[in-house]
Amino acid sequence: MTVATERMNSLTHPGGVASQDIDDLVVRFARARTEAQRRLWRNRVITACVPIADNIAYRYTGRGEPADDLFQVARLALVKTVDRFDPDKGPFLAFAVPTIRGELRRYFRDHTWMVRVPRPVQEVQLRSGRTTEALSQRFGRSPTPTELADELGVNIMDLGDSPCARTAYRPMALDAPVRGHGEASDSTVGAMQGADDPGYERVEDVMTVEEAIADLDPRRKAILRMIFFECLPQREVANRLEVSQVQISRLLHDTLARIRARVRVDAAA
Repeated sequence: MTVATERMNSLTHPGGVASQDIDDLVVRFARARTEAQRRLWRNRVITACVPIADNIAYRYTGRGEPADDLFQVARLALVKTVDRFDPDKGPFLAFAVPTIRGELRRYFRDHTWMVRVPRPVQEVQLRSGRTTEALSQRFGRSPTPTELADELGVNIMDLGDSPCARTAYRPMALDAPVRGHGEASDSTVGAMQGADDPGYERVEDVMTVEEAIADLDPRRKAILRMIFFECLPQREVANRLEVSQVQISRLLHDTLARIRARVRVDAAA
């Protein structure tokens, strides 16, 4: 029986182990003095959290990727999270849950490039995701674009409109206030546990856009790639394709209109 089949047959809400109990296990693991003790408590933390990782992965099934792969990605992310977590930074799940989600989203980005994206752009996107998580734990908040660019050693413009920068999670303590537009609200991260995550809708929107791009003819794909990924001006794109700049402008406008219409149709379905 595959991991996915086994998990789906017994899928329930991960309520068997309380967050406080998991934190106690994590502390015991961190304070273990011998290698045998570390292995014991590490295995107990992972065992307690596997249902949580599986439930996160389950939310991403049915999107065109093998379920077994998604469960494996989530479990590996859990193991890495256990090994690098600092219990002095706050509750374990406040760090583990967004980290596992981030790994799953990276998996989808790595496996669903519909337009040929230059390798440097992919590398910056992937590095920015990992770096955002590290800075979030260090600062107790999401880093600013300037802080992220400084840590990566790149120009802030190189981050562009990176999906990692837009959808990075904030691994805060559960009693930390939720912030909007820089101001704290009365809600806390813990109070929002179990609420619908708007990130899932963004993933669906991204996948719809990628499907729409995949259906475009090669010339329209090339125009999108050169303008949005290579950041070339329309004049340069026109020269490369040996057409007028007016034609490029019209093709771009029409292509974007098609993609928007596709997203609206899928959203209404």
